[in-house]
Amino acid sequence: MADRITVTLHELVALLDAYADDVLRAEHAITFGDYRYLATLAELDRPDITELARCLMLTKAAVSKHLPALEARGWVERSADPAHARRVVVGLTPAGVRVVEEAGGRLDADFAAAFTGGHPPLDLDALHAGLRTAVVRVQERLAGPPPR
Repeated sequence: MADRITVTLHELVALLDAYADDVLRAEHAITFGDYRYLATLAELDRPDITELARCLMLTKAAVSKHLPALEARGWVERSADPAHARRVVVGLTPAGVRVVEEAGGRLDADFAAAFTGGHPPLDLDALHAGLRTAVVRVQERLAGPPPR
């Protein structure tokens, strides 16, 4: 592990993703990549493909290509927006909601235990608040003019 925050953050995310993928595959027959779509949809109010792609940080083409597999599993459904005839919206089915609730609850509990179970235990609320602050600050930085 390098002594740079950039490398440490990437290493942590890679480890969390790998653990989540293992648990989700074993207990819910879903990949972390698929779960990420469902969890994102759970936070949104029937987004269109453009909004979903933006939230997932993917292209519209990538999202459109991936949705049929999630529909085939019975986790998502697409429908026309009654207010905009050409707009397609995406939402979770009841089965998709169950996967997000059950799998997300399991992962949250596992990660909370991992972070608070060692010595010294981490303050999970402070960690979460710090990470949310970091996300907002990086978003603001990226939205502004490029640094010199």
